[in-house]
Amino acid sequence: MRTRQAVEVLAALGQETRLDIFRLLIQAGPAGLPAGEIASRLKVPLATLSFHLQHLRHARLASSRKRGKLVLYSPNFATVDRLIAYLLHDCCGHPTLARELCGEAAHQPKAGAKPGASSGSPL
Repeated sequence: MRTRQAVEVLAALGQETRLDIFRLLIQAGPAGLPAGEIASRLKVPLATLSFHLQHLRHARLASSRKRGKLVLYSPNFATVDRLIAYLLHDCCGHPTLARELCGEAAHQPKAGAKPGASSGSPL
């Protein structure tokens, strides 16, 4: 994941309703939830929910699929994994310690990064 993509993903999550929707999708897992159920659980009008789901889909945090007349939304765990890897890449400044503390995600190379190159300025 590149910095620009990380900013897009984090911006999508930087709004309370979208964060609530995303957390609900994470709880539902790959099976996902129908839009109507999401709206009902979060007490959000369908039009408002549609707006926020579009943001999450654009940031590749959620995907949709049809099942009969229902549209199911589910989290995109690949994007979550890439974001975590991006955020933890330089964890603690020590690759070995980072792997012990944060797991393998902290040691995955960033997209476009040269091996051994600095990842840029800190957040």
